[in-house]
Amino acid sequence: MIFNFKSDKFYSFKTYRFIFLYLLYTIPNMNLFAETPKPPYYAVIFTSERTEEMEGYSDTSERMINLAQQQEGFLGVESARENLGITVSYWRDLESIKKWKMNTEHLIAQNNGKAIWYKNYKTRICLVERDYEFK
Repeated sequence: MIFNFKSDKFYSFKTYRFIFLYLLYTIPNMNLFAETPKPPYYAVIFTSERTEEMEGYSDTSERMINLAQQQEGFLGVESARENLGITVSYWRDLESIKKWKMNTEHLIAQNNGKAIWYKNYKTRICLVERDYEFK
């Protein structure tokens, strides 16, 4: 069972899975893979282990993705979470990544992450020199 803080109700994992799959297949252009340009570009890999504290996390996470999408140099994002969370954001250059890291709202979220939501995390910044895909 999953607790929904906004409605004070419990929902089963199957219910959330159904909603996710419904949205995945009914919202046009919803893609699990970021649409990135031809390399080179940069990837920021954020790997994390969460605490049990949930309050405010989902709203902040959603806000950070929306805010990142507005940043100059942002190319896309991919994210997955089970026990281990992995979010990969893609950027045009290192300067864009530095500006994102220093964004005021992002700094507040980083501090809350350290104090409240994460047991631990690791960030890696990589130059993507080559990519290929299978569809």
